[in-house]
Parts: sequence; C-alpha cells; structure tokens
Amino acid sequence: MTRRLVIAAGGTGGHMFPAQALAEVMLARGWRVTLSTDARGARYAGGFPPEVVREVVASATPSRGGAAAKALVPLRVGGGVAASVARMVRDRPAAVVGFGGYPSIPALAAATALRIPRMIHEQNGVLGRVNRLFAPRVDRVACGTWPTVLPPGVEGIHVGNPVRRAVLEKAGASYIPPGDHPMEILVIGGSQGARILSDVVPPAVAALPMTMRARLRVSQQARPEDIDRVRTFYHDEAIEADIRPFFDDIPDRMAEAQLVIARAGASTLADLSVIGRPAILIPYAAAAEDHQTANARGLEQAGAVEVVAEARLTPEALSARLLALLQDGPRALGMSRAALEFGRPDAAERLAELVEDLAGEKT
Repeated sequence: MTRRLVIAAGGTGGHMFPAQALAEVMLARGWRVTLSTDARGARYAGGFPPEVVREVVASATPSRGGAAAKALVPLRVGGGVAASVARMVRDRPAAVVGFGGYPSIPALAAATALRIPRMIHEQNGVLGRVNRLFAPRVDRVACGTWPTVLPPGVEGIHVGNPVRRAVLEKAGASYIPPGDHPMEILVIGGSQGARILSDVVPPAVAALPMTMRARLRVSQQARPEDIDRVRTFYHDEAIEADIRPFFDDIPDRMAEAQLVIARAGASTLADLSVIGRPAILIPYAAAAEDHQTANARGLEQAGAVEVVAEARLTPEALSARLLALLQDGPRALGMSRAALEFGRPDAAERLAELVEDLAGEKT
C-alpha cells in the first residue's frame, strides 16, 4: 500500500507554506499526504494540492481568549489528540512531520504515543513553543534557519526552509536593477504587525525626489482597517500603488520588484533568497524571543539585505535607505546575487529525503 505522510501545521503562513512545499514534493514521490490542522489552519490551506487530505482536529492556544477559554485548552487539545490517535490506528502513517503551531500538537502527540516515526521542522532561528516541547521527543529536528538555537542535547539538521512550487518557478528570475526606468517596490508585512509599515512606508516613499516617485509603483500589504487611509495617502501623493490585505501572487510580484520591504519571517526570507531580491527588513519587535532578528542575521551578513530595528524605523530613516538603494543599481544587483547564493531552493527535496530515510529506518 502507498505510504502515508501526516503533516501537522498551524494556521499562519510561516507554518503552512513550508508544509505545503513538502506536501507537493511527497505527492510527486508517490506518497499519500494528509494535512492535520485546526479550523483556523484549514482556512489557510487553500494552496495545498487537492490530493492532500485535510483532517481538522481540535486544538487551542493558551495565548488567546479569556480565563474561561484558557481553562478549556487542555480539554480541546486532549480531544484532538484522541481523535488523531484513532485516525492513525485506522490508517497508520509511515511518518509524521510537524511544522509548529498549537494545531500540530494533536498529530505529534498521537505519533509519540503510537511510536510512529516523527520529526519537526523549525522555520525560525529560535524554536517556537510547540517545537521546543517536541524537540527531545522526535527522531529528527530539521532546521530552516542556521544556526538555530536548540535545547541542550538536541541536534539539528540544516535543510533550509522549503518554498512552494510558485516560488520555485521564479527561482533566480532575471533581476533588473534600479535605474532610469519604471521600478517596483513590494511591501509585505506578514500575518501580524503590518501596521507600522502602513504608518512609515507611504511617507518614506513620498519623501523621495519627484523624478524617482514618478517611476515607482508600490504593491503594499496592509491590514483591512488600514487599507483606505494607505490608498488615500498614495493617491493624494500621485504615487501609483496597489494596496491589499493579502497578495496571492507574491512570487510574481517579488520577481518583478527592484526592492522588497518586509518583516523577517522565515518564509519571506526563503522566498527572497530563492528568487534573489534585495530587501530592507524590519524584524517584528514583538516576535517571540526576537526570532525575526535571528532569522535575518544570515542574509544581513551575506550582504543581501539591510536590517532596521523597529524602534529606529522612521519615515526619514527609511526614505534615506530607499533613496540610497534605488540610486545605486550595482549595489542592488550585488545584493540580489548575494541573496541567491544564500538560498536553498532544494530545501523541500532535502526535507523529503529526511522523511523517507526516517520512514525507511522504522519499517
């Protein structure tokens, strides 16, 4: 019978995008693939191939809701674990891979109880809470960012962060450096914390010389409550801009961009390094254990990005950096090449090899 892989992931793009990338590779290798997530995660699973079976399990996080909701967390997670055990007993997977987030707990806990080969993939330079819990209890710990801070006694394997097929299709796309021609800036804020970009980026762009502004087109992700004011600002400043809460074609937009302004989420950095684009990164200051700063360190040291601490992000400071980069085509070109050299476009294949090796060892 065809071997089955259960992928367990939470509801943010940072967890779901690399999970989707592994699913695509494992399907191509002839595996059956099941995604185990909660109701929120299922809403983010639209990009998974239709062949992937979705299993929605009960889960919860103690970081949201009031006292009553938090008191119910153990019951909800326990119910999810029981349901996952029952499903795995009926159709035993050859391996289970967790990508982090509280919705990955039920499948990983069930695999631990049933002694099914299991591993986790950590996207960030610092383990998330759930991955930290399971790191000593799994057979492999795959790391997307290197080095990754790991618990004592736990060894990691650097595979890189898998990227989706849509990103791989743009891998190493030809880069046109800034110059006296139309230019694109892509601004993406991730699933959290994009408001500061809505506050700072528009006035920073507006402060650029008029001759440069006239050649710019901005694609900016903004929270729904910020969209109208951001659109109005760009319109009043006569700057061409496309403002949306979510772009479903980020690989295309990134490939067309001369410069990217972004948070330092692991998936965003993987996309940047596979496509090869210079960027100004603003790590999310409230990220757990400042993991976004850790994520950005390697690309910064490689000369592929500039990093601005959120506390130092002002329209004036950002505008100065934009002007310097958009006036220096050779430097921007060098940054794009450095990003490409840093990237690991084969990360999903590396991770798939780990999965197959692990399943082969235990069968």
